[in-house]
Amino acid sequence: MFHSDGQSYFVVDGHVHFWDGSPANQINRYGEGFVRGLYGFHRRLSPDEHRWTLEEFERYPEQRLIDDLFEAGPDDVAILQPTGRPDWFVNGFETTEQNGEIAQRHPGRFIVNGRWDPRDGEAGLAELEALHERWQLPGVLVGPAEWKGISKGWRLSDPWAHRYLEKCQELGIRNIHVHPTNGDLADVDDAATAFPGLRFFVEHVGLPRIEDFCWTAAQEPNVYGGLAVALPFLHTRPRYFARIIGELLYWIGENRILFGSNYAVGHPKWLVERFVDFQIPDDLQSEYGVLTPAIKQKILGLNAAHLYDLKVE
Repeated sequence: MFHSDGQSYFVVDGHVHFWDGSPANQINRYGEGFVRGLYGFHRRLSPDEHRWTLEEFERYPEQRLIDDLFEAGPDDVAILQPTGRPDWFVNGFETTEQNGEIAQRHPGRFIVNGRWDPRDGEAGLAELEALHERWQLPGVLVGPAEWKGISKGWRLSDPWAHRYLEKCQELGIRNIHVHPTNGDLADVDDAATAFPGLRFFVEHVGLPRIEDFCWTAAQEPNVYGGLAVALPFLHTRPRYFARIIGELLYWIGENRILFGSNYAVGHPKWLVERFVDFQIPDDLQSEYGVLTPAIKQKILGLNAAHLYDLKVE
C-alpha cells in the first residue's frame, strides 16, 4: 500500500500497457505515427525526471514494468489492457496472450483483460470465448476508433457490437473499458441503456468532451470514468485538473471514478504522489468541494477493487 500523512491507499492501476512499438514491429507509417503520437503525450504531460527517450518508450523490458509499477511505484494491482492494432504492428501492439503470460510470471500483481472488435464477426466471437476460457477475463478493452482495413472505426450501438456485448454478458465479462470514438459518447449511452448488467468504463473520461461524458454518465448508473490521461494535468495544468475532478464529483460522485496511469504514457509513482497531495483550490471549493483522504482512497483503488472483486486487507 501507498502511505502518506498517516493514511494508507490501496492502489489499483486500472489502465496499464506493456507494448511493443519498436520499429521492427511496425508494419507501416500508421504504426510509427501511433507510437509517436503516444510519445508526444508522454513528453508533454510528464515531469522532466520521468520523461523517457523515444527508444525507451517504444519497447521497455518486462523488469522495468515491474519496477515502475510495484517496486519503485505504488501499485498493489495493475490491470493490463491489450490494444491489438494488428493492421499496424506485426505481432500486435500488445495482446491478451502476452499479458496473460506476464501475469502468470508475477502472480497476484496483474489482472488480465481481453479485447474484441465487432468487425471480426463470428470468428471474433469464437476467439473471445477461447480467450475467456484460457484467462478467465473479468473485462475487456474495446477501441471503436481503431482503424481496420478501409474501416475507420465502429460504434457500440452497431448490431455486431451488440452481439459481442451479449457474448460478454453470457460469459460473465462485466467490465467493458471503452476508448470512445473522438470523444463521441452517444453509442456508450446506447450500450449502457441496452445492457444494464454490464459496466462501461469510459477511458480518459471522454476528454476533450468532459461535459458530454458527465451528462451521459449522470443518466447511466453503469457508466464509470477512467482518469488515465486526465491525471497528468496535475503537473502541467493543475487548475484544469481541479475542474475535471470537480465536475466528475458533482455529476457522478466518488464511487464511479477510477485511477489509471496509462503506463507508459504516465508513471504511477508521480501520479499517485501528486494526486494524494492535491487539493481543489480554495476559490473553487465552494463549487466543487474538497478532496478528502476517503475520496482519494476510493478513486485510487477501492472502487476498482470492488468492481473487480479484489480483497483489500
